[in-house]
Amino acid sequence: MAYPERDACSQGPMGTPFMTQQPGTIFLIDVDNTLLDNDGVVGDLRAHLEEAFGTESANRYWTAFETLRSELGYVDYLGALQRYRAEESKRGMSDSRLLLMSGFLIDYPFADRLYPGALDALKHLRRHGPTVILSDGDVVFQPRKVQRSGLWDAVEGRVLIYVHKEQMLDTIEECHPAAHYVMVDDKLRLLSAMKAIWGPRLTTVFVRQGHYALDEQAIAAYAPADITIERIGDLIQIDDWAPKT
Repeated sequence: MAYPERDACSQGPMGTPFMTQQPGTIFLIDVDNTLLDNDGVVGDLRAHLEEAFGTESANRYWTAFETLRSELGYVDYLGALQRYRAEESKRGMSDSRLLLMSGFLIDYPFADRLYPGALDALKHLRRHGPTVILSDGDVVFQPRKVQRSGLWDAVEGRVLIYVHKEQMLDTIEECHPAAHYVMVDDKLRLLSAMKAIWGPRLTTVFVRQGHYALDEQAIAAYAPADITIERIGDLIQIDDWAPKT
């Protein structure tokens, strides 16, 4: 997919303006474990690594993965693969075998990992306001995931990816100004952080999907979201998006 050189805040995928006037409500939607089963992707990668290189070697990839996540503050599958490659090459592993591993990640069929009802949920939300993908991640793999899953086209190219999205609210507001925002995410921590800044201008929607959302100890540390749903497809049942006071 070719990405035209343009201001991502002001133009759509064909060079046309995203929004000619400020909408009342904009929907910001996370990707991993919100629209797409990222736990399933990780499970497939884990199984592939173990089949190709054995459990012991695969565990070293996940060690590199967790170390890099702690350093960067976001998940970087390809960066972890670089570290894994350096370590395994010292152990005599064929470099060509490791090079094929990047193809597994880049060519992964992400569309098959969309949660049931994810695209219908986006379509439903568009009846009430523009939809914007708002995700954390690296600058290579995460955009690839959004594009190959079909989510890029589903939101007409309105895609924002940051290292820490909860720290980018001023930029988000500049890119997509609105009187009211709705944030849909599987991480209550991020929803709480954004709510603390935007206050009643933000309606938070907590989706109880994925391992973060099911961690009862982590959930207990934060106030409940304005709306809690069990699965992303449940959004089609909600039509009242007035700001919560």
